[in-house]
Amino acid sequence: MDIQEILRRLRAGQSDRAIHQDLGVHRDTVRKYRCWAETQWLLEGDLPDLATLQRLADATMPPPRPPQCVSSVEAYREVVEQWRQGGVEIAAIHQRLQERGYEGSYMSVWRFVRRMEPKGPEATVRVERPPGEEAQVDFGYAGQMIDPETGQLRRAWAFVMTLSYSRHQYVEFVFDQRVGTWLACHRHAFEFFGGVPQRVVIDNLKAAIVRACGDDPQVQQSYRECAEHYGFLIAPNRPGTPQHKGKVEQGGVHYVKRNFLGGREPTRITEANRDVRRWCLTTAGERVHGTSKEQPLARYEVEREQLHPLPDRPYDMGEWKLLKLYRDCHVVFDGAYYSAPFTHIGQQVRVRGGNTQVRIYTMGYQLLATHERAQQPGVRRTHPRHLPPQKLPGWLLSRDACREEADTIGPATAQVVRTLLDDPVIDRLPTVGRLLRLRARFGDARLEAACQRALRFDDPAYKTVKRILTEGLDCQHLGHPAPAVSTARTFVRGVSDLVGSALGGLSWT
Repeated sequence: MDIQEILRRLRAGQSDRAIHQDLGVHRDTVRKYRCWAETQWLLEGDLPDLATLQRLADATMPPPRPPQCVSSVEAYREVVEQWRQGGVEIAAIHQRLQERGYEGSYMSVWRFVRRMEPKGPEATVRVERPPGEEAQVDFGYAGQMIDPETGQLRRAWAFVMTLSYSRHQYVEFVFDQRVGTWLACHRHAFEFFGGVPQRVVIDNLKAAIVRACGDDPQVQQSYRECAEHYGFLIAPNRPGTPQHKGKVEQGGVHYVKRNFLGGREPTRITEANRDVRRWCLTTAGERVHGTSKEQPLARYEVEREQLHPLPDRPYDMGEWKLLKLYRDCHVVFDGAYYSAPFTHIGQQVRVRGGNTQVRIYTMGYQLLATHERAQQPGVRRTHPRHLPPQKLPGWLLSRDACREEADTIGPATAQVVRTLLDDPVIDRLPTVGRLLRLRARFGDARLEAACQRALRFDDPAYKTVKRILTEGLDCQHLGHPAPAVSTARTFVRGVSDLVGSALGGLSWT
């Protein structure tokens, strides 16, 4: 170690971290030399030669602490061995030792147990699968690619599915790892291979596995439907064991990064997918694989015959969500609104959004509603039977519907309705709605008769029609048209009554 170089950098004002990075000297050592140089006044004035500095360091620098050859846990060896034979974990051993007066750290106990139980080399067993039995899937970061819609660079991922027997692979670049993207990549891969393997080995990503567990993993509902549709088994890796799908880890994602993506300038993702499809069929497919010593495409000719045939129709990729049914009797799925029966307001429901349909289920998977999927946000899909009956008339009310309903009752009712709707100042639509609802109470014949009577007296108002019905006036015979009544003011008493005092002393009563 060059003491002079360390001192020169200390005198130049460099930090301990910078000296550590430049010279590779541990920061604790740099800190020790800084303290020693300050006590010996070596950070100012002329710097002595190397021999003088070495003699000064030997005489004045505190000697290094001798390494501890005996573990602080050695005195407890017998009891630690007994505990380990009983399966006690290291953390529990450290706690039990502290109860017996031990003052050392957990790491001291950990190192002691590791030296006491040395591990031998871990063996690896390579498992080869017969044709058509297995495919392995992985997602890997693929750098940045250009979004064709915006022209901007975005983070991209590579979806890779590798057939375990042939090592033939399918690669697709995407901008996200959502459920819909995950399912679409599976569909494209199966169509690329022309068949489906018996099982698909995957990681525990959220698009496929809701809860990772070695014994009972919880599969995402949409992925479960996909597996049932295509007829393959889902085989999630045990958490923390990526080596269990090494065929796609090393020969898939890493190979794509090293070969296809290596040195490639960012391009549009559509161009990258077109190029990587050709790369799978040429460079990757025709190479001699390092393990099988054969070309993947040559082995694929054998494997293709063992794949399950594709179903008659592709999978309708469905995305499941847990949503709340709001007070307006609708759930919000991808920005659009879909109705469900009002009796479930405030409850959680399961919503499955497919390519063409959106279905709403109870938590027990009882179907509540089926809608055509909206193609843009903000669209409402509403079934009238999902709304409360008392709210339905107002929701269905429209001018055209009112005119059509009035025409089915009779010409007088139609004329009254049109007169009300043609009001140039006041919106009479709610009033017309109440008028038409009278047919349910009194019947079409009486409502038509009441409208005739109201028109005869030139008073086509809702209150007039309702009063005629409630008082039974619609049942009276109208007879001949009523004579016109003048609206001018007239006197009904004789002239002599008005001027009687002048004509004979008659008084006005």
